[in-house]
Amino acid sequence: MRDWLATRASATPNATAIAAAGDAAEADTYADLNERVEILAGRLAARGVGVDDALVVCAETRTEFVELAHAAQRLGAVLVPVNARLSAKELSVRFDRVNPAVVVCEADTEAAVTDATDATVLSVDKPEGCAESVASVRPEPFDLPEWELDNPLVVMFTSGTTGDPKGVVLTMGNVLASATASAFRLGLRDTDFWHVCLPMYHMGGLAPVYRSTLYGTTIAVQRDFEPRETLAAMEAADATAVSLVPTMLERLLDAGADGEAALAPLVDLRFVLLGGAACPPDLLERAQEQNVPVAPTYGMTEAASQIATATPEQARRNPDTVGNPVMFAEVTVVDEAGAVCDSGETGELVVTGPMVTPGYLDETATFGAFTNGGLRTGDLGHRDEDGQLYVHARVDDTIITGGENVDPNEVADAVRSHPAVEDCAVVGLPDEEWGERVAALVVTDGAAVSADEIREFCRDRLAGYKLPRTVAFANELPRTASGTVDREAVEARLRSGADDGDGSVQIS
Repeated sequence: MRDWLATRASATPNATAIAAAGDAAEADTYADLNERVEILAGRLAARGVGVDDALVVCAETRTEFVELAHAAQRLGAVLVPVNARLSAKELSVRFDRVNPAVVVCEADTEAAVTDATDATVLSVDKPEGCAESVASVRPEPFDLPEWELDNPLVVMFTSGTTGDPKGVVLTMGNVLASATASAFRLGLRDTDFWHVCLPMYHMGGLAPVYRSTLYGTTIAVQRDFEPRETLAAMEAADATAVSLVPTMLERLLDAGADGEAALAPLVDLRFVLLGGAACPPDLLERAQEQNVPVAPTYGMTEAASQIATATPEQARRNPDTVGNPVMFAEVTVVDEAGAVCDSGETGELVVTGPMVTPGYLDETATFGAFTNGGLRTGDLGHRDEDGQLYVHARVDDTIITGGENVDPNEVADAVRSHPAVEDCAVVGLPDEEWGERVAALVVTDGAAVSADEIREFCRDRLAGYKLPRTVAFANELPRTASGTVDREAVEARLRSGADDGDGSVQIS
């Protein structure tokens, strides 16, 4: 099997493939994109990228990211997107897991990337340090690989249920099955135009890159999400689809002037695929009142995106559900003993199907995540008699803030490494804007330490979204009779503290 872009360019060469933020003047056909990817693949081959090699990309959403994804497939390499917001220390852990042949960065990530690896570093922008410009590399010939469905296509890193980054291996078959199931659920038109403003280092931002090529439709790529600019770009492009997390949807709704419905001009919009975190009921109701076609979805990186999705019509009839499982995805609810629950009973969600990863880079992580019934999601929920899925909470204590997973233990370890900190507990607190915010209850050795000092100390150790937005200080951590930290009591103390105005709370 040839790479998908080559097949698509042969089938519909003059169809529009990609536009920068919906600007028709900058639109490229599949033939144009295919030609650029061929040259890019030659440049990457000249720096040693070949079949089964890891091509790491550390950049925000941009057209070059799309080209790199296709160039990796053309070479038979494995695309490894990494979060562009990570520190050099966090990046180095991920680089060590995949042993990259080449790491591609951009201007904003060059310093962190070059600090994190000894591998060849190429920049899609003008290099400011020791990286080499991609455009300066002379292309070299390369052999075309023959793809099989079980060949690894992408490795996506996710913290999942622990702070230890797990490399999720997604095969060509996984991504193809997910794209097919999504089209079955949400429908497909040859005029579809998917606006991409989610980070492409997350599955929600990367999936449309592959799907649009398989479908022969168009994507618009927007580097930074800014509500009014996003609305203008979507309107200019006659966008029919967009993927968002709840925070982004709320900001788009807020962008309406003088009470106007912000998304009303988007008359061609077929659906807003809303995932990454639970959608607050009032946000969904507000969107529906403005006739925004919201399609709540439940998915995982390990399933190449969607597991269950409600159509906009279904979400109006039943706003509490994330819909029925998509085609090929089988979702079972099991109790603590692993027995299958009856309809209406709450248990852990287990999923199986051709879109589910064969495993992680770490065999131990793979062994712990799978049961005879499939992949343990770590999420609690239930299904009703109609097969609709309802997601309640996490089995563990993972914090989901703005669609990003944060392991509280990783944050607590970073805070504890401060010389004046004796102990720390980290929990998630409800947040109207982000869904949850990271909050830390800190015990010091008596030294005067501020919340800002704690955050600044952690800045080189944690990505910005992991930094505790609320920091509280206490004489001791509340504990259960067995001596473990009482997380409910920690959360209660953080909720009840008096905010000093700087994001810190003093608790005695």
